[in-house]
Amino acid sequence: MSQAAAEQLRATVDAIYRSESRRILATLIRLLGDFDLAEDALHDAFAAALQQWPRDGVPANPRSWLISAGRFKAIDSIRRRARFDSMLGEIAEQLDADARAAAAKEEEDVEDDRLRLIFLCCHPALPPDARAALTLREVCGLTTEEIASAFLTGAPTVAQRIVRAKAKIREARIPYELPTRDDLPDRLDTVLRVVYLVFNEGYSASSGRSVTRADLSGEAIRLGRLLGELLPEPEAIGLLALMLLHESRRAARTSPAGDLILLDDQDRSLWNRAQIAEGVALVERALSSRRFGPYTLQAAISAVHAEAPTAAATDWAQIAALYDVLAQVEPSPVVELNRAVAVAMRDGPAAGLALIDAILARGDLADYHLAHSARAELCRRLGRTAEARIAFERALELARQEPERRFIERRLAELPG
Repeated sequence: MSQAAAEQLRATVDAIYRSESRRILATLIRLLGDFDLAEDALHDAFAAALQQWPRDGVPANPRSWLISAGRFKAIDSIRRRARFDSMLGEIAEQLDADARAAAAKEEEDVEDDRLRLIFLCCHPALPPDARAALTLREVCGLTTEEIASAFLTGAPTVAQRIVRAKAKIREARIPYELPTRDDLPDRLDTVLRVVYLVFNEGYSASSGRSVTRADLSGEAIRLGRLLGELLPEPEAIGLLALMLLHESRRAARTSPAGDLILLDDQDRSLWNRAQIAEGVALVERALSSRRFGPYTLQAAISAVHAEAPTAAATDWAQIAALYDVLAQVEPSPVVELNRAVAVAMRDGPAAGLALIDAILARGDLADYHLAHSARAELCRRLGRTAEARIAFERALELARQEPERRFIERRLAELPG
């Protein structure tokens, strides 16, 4: 094989890994019954592809080929180790029998495997922080560093949570299956929280060179649709609406050079009107149930932004009123911060700044760069340049995403003096 052909094949395998690896892993976990064994099998399968596909060609169905290869690699590995442990021989034979039985129905199950895996990772037997960390790692492939950023905690802490969660699943023999319909409502809240964390990491990446990661937000929306079909509860519908409305602005959020563009400055002709229409319809459907919660309220706020023809036409009074309700339904410092920004737009920067200062005075959000950035913007609008500079500098210290850092640096450079 020529070097050019080898490079092309490698690019093909890399593309398949990016698009299919998490689905393949989810199916291997179902077939093998063990996270670590499935992860090893996944990597063995792609290694086998790099060896065999140059000779045999890329198969018509790469995902099925990789699932089969990973399954048999795992079973062969256990059989080799069985020479030293007779119990492993029995396990290998059982896995082989189970895998053959599963092969006939594999294609119909494969599309649901990631949904099964989400509910497994979000099982009530696991601690709440471990559920989210495990799902982000295993279902979506985020690194421990990315998960740590989403949780505002350290990477070693996240790694420990994941290891303990896997051990708990193994020791408690938690089944890899969808909950019964009676159990689904109790399990849904945690699942929605995890899906939204995945979306947020894709819509506003926690670190790195890009503002967004379309693969993650797209996957979260796909999972949101599956959840809505499985259990069309108002909050599942509201979360899907929220994700679609946010996603509709993706093309306008950055310049061609990759620089961040704030909502007020975005070219609204670039917004995806089909996603906005779908999102608004879903918001109305969720609100009409009168059983909505925080996701639906956030979606309603996003819908007000989406339906404004210009930034100046935004109904900030309605947005501030929705934040008032959201702060009662799900009080948090971040909700308070967003409400403060809406109040500033409705009543003037001094009113919003007083609210932000109260949040920071309590010690809340002291290490949250957006809180300091928001304070800096309001100080800038009030002509309090020295305070704006200090707040922007603190935001710059905390920001990890490169486009955000460049934006803050530009704001600092634009300050008088």
